[in-house]
Amino acid sequence: MIKALGYAAKHSFSNLKPMHFEREDAASNEVEIEVLFCGNCHSDIHQAKDEWSNTVYPCMPGHEIVGRVRRVGSQVTRHQQGDLVGVGCMIDSCGSCGPCKTGEQNYCEGPNSWLATYNGPMVPAAQAPDGESMYGRDNTYGGYSDVIVVREDFVLKIPSALAPEVAAPILCAGVTTFSPLKHFGVKAGSEVGVIGLGGLGDMAVKLALALGATVTVFTTTEEKLAEAATLGASAVLESDKAALKKLKGSFDFMLSTVPEKHQLDPFIALLKRDSTLAVVGAIGPLPGYNNQELIMHRKSLAGSVIGSIAETQEVLDFCADHGVAPDIRLIPIQEVNRAYKAVEDGEARFRYVIDMASLKELEAS
Repeated sequence: MIKALGYAAKHSFSNLKPMHFEREDAASNEVEIEVLFCGNCHSDIHQAKDEWSNTVYPCMPGHEIVGRVRRVGSQVTRHQQGDLVGVGCMIDSCGSCGPCKTGEQNYCEGPNSWLATYNGPMVPAAQAPDGESMYGRDNTYGGYSDVIVVREDFVLKIPSALAPEVAAPILCAGVTTFSPLKHFGVKAGSEVGVIGLGGLGDMAVKLALALGATVTVFTTTEEKLAEAATLGASAVLESDKAALKKLKGSFDFMLSTVPEKHQLDPFIALLKRDSTLAVVGAIGPLPGYNNQELIMHRKSLAGSVIGSIAETQEVLDFCADHGVAPDIRLIPIQEVNRAYKAVEDGEARFRYVIDMASLKELEAS
């Protein structure tokens, strides 16, 4: 067993605090990784606070992980000691269902769906057909820790052109926006609308622009109008009904990155005929919408969840090749609870990334 240290929440109402625990030694097809950096995703906050009503405690978040390979199992061929690697939202899937066989592990249809990097399995063991987890793990602990062990098939290569701390948010925010942009055919000349300009929205804008699209950001915050312009996009306040009216039927594709409940009707009207609005930010139920607007113009309302392993590697390479990177702020893990509050209060204009070297201060104390 591997002695490990991380930060975890023990209740929905408690802060994250240091926790000593053990990880299993790497199996023959697994990789042991020293965690160097871990992004702070809004999903981490939802999960730690049980806002999706499925959290298993203790909950140790973190699925934007960049680290250095420390050991490899005897059958590992894709990675070797010393490699700079990444781990995203998944660390396993059933491998035998239709989506898994076609390389879309993020849509795994096995009894437990894909195995989340933390708070896994996705479906509680009690709900599995045989009453047991197909992965043999009641809970998984994420990247807010000094070490993680992952099957080699779910470990990504970090391109040398990407700084490791900058690469971390690409493993979730990057692929979550890149996957629908590619799937729904965004290309040079596309008119794209991005709803929300947080961690996901920032990456959506940068990736869409790199794909050659023209981008308009929709935000509730006046301060973000200038931020969008800095990125190379135009911006509109969602409350500006006159501006929204002028944009009716303008967009080839729209992407909602807002992590909370919000109205979709104002944006469905902005789509061209045969175009799609995809939701990636809010996981829970959303308010109703006027289906007539979809029917009369053959528009589509869609969803998309993270991205496959292949797409995650693709977006890492794409970002390295096109100079795309999230805006980040490095913090020690001792400030993670303060960072959570800043994200919840809408004060963060960047992606927090935890420097895991700060855990060594706890080990030394």
